[in-house]
Amino acid sequence: MKIHNPFRVALVATLGVGLGILLIQSVESLSTVLLYVGTALFIALGLDPVVSWFERRRLPRWAAVLITLVAVLGLFAGIVLIILPVLVQQITQLVRQVTVIIDRGTWTAEVREWLLSLFPTLAVDEIFATVNGWLLGNLDTIGEGVVGLTLGVLGGLFGAFIVLILTIYFTASTPSLKAAIYQLAPASKRPRFMSLAEQITDSVGYYVMGQVSLAIINGVLSIVFLSIIGAPFPAVLAVVAFLGSMIPLVGTLTGSTIITLTCLIPGLGSPGTALAAAIYYLVYMQIEAYVLSPRIMSRAVSIPGGVVVVAALAGGSLLGLLGALIAIPVAASILIIYRQVIIPRMNER
Repeated sequence: MKIHNPFRVALVATLGVGLGILLIQSVESLSTVLLYVGTALFIALGLDPVVSWFERRRLPRWAAVLITLVAVLGLFAGIVLIILPVLVQQITQLVRQVTVIIDRGTWTAEVREWLLSLFPTLAVDEIFATVNGWLLGNLDTIGEGVVGLTLGVLGGLFGAFIVLILTIYFTASTPSLKAAIYQLAPASKRPRFMSLAEQITDSVGYYVMGQVSLAIINGVLSIVFLSIIGAPFPAVLAVVAFLGSMIPLVGTLTGSTIITLTCLIPGLGSPGTALAAAIYYLVYMQIEAYVLSPRIMSRAVSIPGGVVVVAALAGGSLLGLLGALIAIPVAASILIIYRQVIIPRMNER
């Protein structure tokens, strides 16, 4: 092909590449905002079945949204109120013990004696000198790390507040948002587009509610069983079980492992308590996998096991914990499009 005006072609190509780079940089700059919006939209779709249930009971939309949001906020406030007092108590005990040790003025000798009792051949003096030198030489780095951690916590709280505001907005305006998106489709294909969109949003909503239901069941049963066997901090460990069950695939196993290891801590638990917890969670995971999950998730789109694993791994690699949470409903949405759009079109050819 003969190029009549190479300068114009080169200029257009350069402008196209520059525009592409600008768009990529813009997306990277807005990644945090897009993450907030995506998280809020995901939560809103998960709350939509609950809001719809209240609406079918003849409640107005605003009342259904208000009741749902108050219930969700009350749940998380309860979790915080369970964990916070225990954390404050443990931190207070730690500070008191450290203060007593420092006031005695013999903590260095006590640590040295303890290390020598465990490792008689250890060069304790050289280790102390190395640690002191490292601390003195990295005071600036340590200070920057503390400041960075503080700013990170503040940024996380600010992000949670933004997500909460967006969730309230998306939950209240879900019907109008859907209607606006439906108008983008051509009139001839709009009914089909609306049907697919409703199936996708329903699958996401039912998946979120199903996962929350499984987490609540695990948390309630955990606090009952852990209280019976005398596990340390049963309320806190039940919260660990609840939060673990929110994570697909490995969440229940991870939470159960943490709880079992906590029951092994000397002075808090015992091997017998840990063994009882391990046996209980092995049985519970089987019941959850073969009885609870199929029944609770029956209204969500079924996904092959291999797709679940790949989706969770890919989502976790891209967006961390949030990616692992939203990967499965996204995979379900893709399967809906694949089964109802791509395959019928391929069969028509």
